[in-house]
Amino acid sequence: MTQQDYSTNRHLTIDWAMFHRDIQLLAANLGGKGPFKGIIAIARGGLVPAGILSRILDLRLVDTLCISSYDDRVQRPGEPELLKGIEGDGEGWLVIDDLVDSGKTLQMVRDMLPQAHFATVYAKPKGIHLVDTTAINIDQHLWLVFPWDQDI
Repeated sequence: MTQQDYSTNRHLTIDWAMFHRDIQLLAANLGGKGPFKGIIAIARGGLVPAGILSRILDLRLVDTLCISSYDDRVQRPGEPELLKGIEGDGEGWLVIDDLVDSGKTLQMVRDMLPQAHFATVYAKPKGIHLVDTTAINIDQHLWLVFPWDQDI
């Protein structure tokens, strides 16, 4: 499996089948980059990918790092707000989020956990430099509608 690029659109609705295919690609791209002692999900976007990856990679130790940077579906200006942190420097951990957009959240997490391995399912150009492993590159102006957000 290789990394893919999607064409530029204003919105992309991701269904469960597409998401599972993309997370399988991420898992394949993570091959040989461990071993990882566990996963740190960046809540809330990283919760679903972390759950699926924990099964694929057979990692039972899953923790959360809780950061707020969006109000509903709009990214707030300024710095993200840390709601729950993680102790240590991240060594041996896989940090997962659904998407890196502007990179503000991931930069904050990288500063906290500099030894962790950072992975996202989707990556936009402004934040991709903060990611160690990704599955899908997308256009900066593309808005993703995830399956867990479609009924809201």
